[in-house]
This record gives sequence, C-alpha cells and structure tokens, in this order.
Amino acid sequence: MSIHAVILFCLLAALSSPATAEEVGSGREIIRRMDTLMRGDTSAGIYEMTVRDPNWERTLRLRVWEKGREKKTFIRILSPPKEEGIGTLKIGFEMWNYLPKVEKTIKVPPSMMMQAWMGSDFTNDDLVKESSIVEDYVHRVIREVKIEGFDAYQIEAVPRPDAPVVWDKILYWVRKGDYVPLRQEFYSEKGELIRVMTFSEIKAMGGRVIPTLWQMRPIKKPGRETTLRVIAVEFNQPIDDEIFTLRNLMRVR
Repeated sequence: MSIHAVILFCLLAALSSPATAEEVGSGREIIRRMDTLMRGDTSAGIYEMTVRDPNWERTLRLRVWEKGREKKTFIRILSPPKEEGIGTLKIGFEMWNYLPKVEKTIKVPPSMMMQAWMGSDFTNDDLVKESSIVEDYVHRVIREVKIEGFDAYQIEAVPRPDAPVVWDKILYWVRKGDYVPLRQEFYSEKGELIRVMTFSEIKAMGGRVIPTLWQMRPIKKPGRETTLRVIAVEFNQPIDDEIFTLRNLMRVR
C-alpha cells in the first residue's frame, strides 16, 4: 500500500469513527456539535409552549425562524387569540417585540435579556440565543456518566472573563455518539442551582434525531415549569432575509 493510500485510509477511518472525549478536546467540540444539532445553519418550525403554575396553565403556539450563523431569529405567536400576532425579532445584538393590539414596536435593551419571555420560565436570551454557549464559555468534560439510561458526557461551562452572561456555571449532559442534549443546570454567582432544563421524547424530525420536549423548571418555584414541544421543524433550508426585518415584524397576517 502506498503512503498516499495509507493517508487516505486514516482520514476515512477518522471521519467514520465516533468521536471520543479525547478527540473532541476539553468539551467545546461536544457543545458545538450539540448546538449545531439543535439549530443547524437555519431552522424553521412550529412549537407549543406551555407555562404551568400551581394555580393556572396557558399554552402558546409559536412559529420560529432562525439563521444561526447570522444570529437572526424571528418568533410569531399564532395562538391563543389574546396573544396572536405578537412578534419577536433579533438581529445580531438587537432585539424588538411587536404588540399588534396597540400597534407598537418596543426595542428590548440588553439589560432585559434575562427577563421572562411572555411570562414563561424561558428568558429573552433563551428564546433568541443572544449569548453563545460555544463562544462565551470555556468547557471541560468532567466525567462520563449514565443518565436516563443513556451514556453521556457531563460538561462544565464557565464564562470567559469578558463574556456578557449572567450564569456563573452551566452543567450539560450530552448523549454520546449523536450529541443529543439530555439535561442542563444553571448556577448563579453564589453557586446556587437556579433552574434545570431536561430534554426528552427523542425522535427523528427534520432529517435528524433531536429531543422534541424541553422542560424548564425554576428551583425556587415548586410546581412551576415551562415546556417547549417541537411540533414540526426543518433544518438547513433557505429562509428569505425579508423574514428578519422590522417591516415583517409589524406585518401581521
């Protein structure tokens, strides 16, 4: 076998073999692959968000478009009628909400990125991914564990000194082999566990295998949770740039 054939064989073997923790380094590559799995270069889908409190429950149906690499997100509420037409647009580091009942567009300042979105347990930052889980944090694999019957990497993410984030630490559990997220824990500057997000109902959708039910639970609010269910989603399909404009934000059909 020639030296060229040996090199080609090694390259093909590396591409076809599942990555180990050592091959993906300190954890950054695992998180990057997890983020790519969940977002793609683009995504467009229908979601249902249900907010549950001990005394009440409400469900919103959402249509969401995203261009991950360009940091663009557009969200339109489809139902119920009371909130129908409300929109959220994020371009780069700027974000706006549109309220059709009063025909008013409100620019969201950076200081409000951690405020609740539509009364849920997801923040503005969560919904439009203002902070980058890949670029704003330093990651390391803590251990390899079993969770919900799956082999997974447990990864610690701590913010870079100049990163515009509020969490002092985030712990991730990511399934081996396909980088499906299983669990995330968010810690404050005091080291307190503030909220937990779990991922379940893993199945094929949009040409890839993803969790289709996300549950966010605030630790200090017993009986409270917000779930986000993926109804349908497509990845890496062309999305017209007209979607991500203030003109479209105010155009309620």
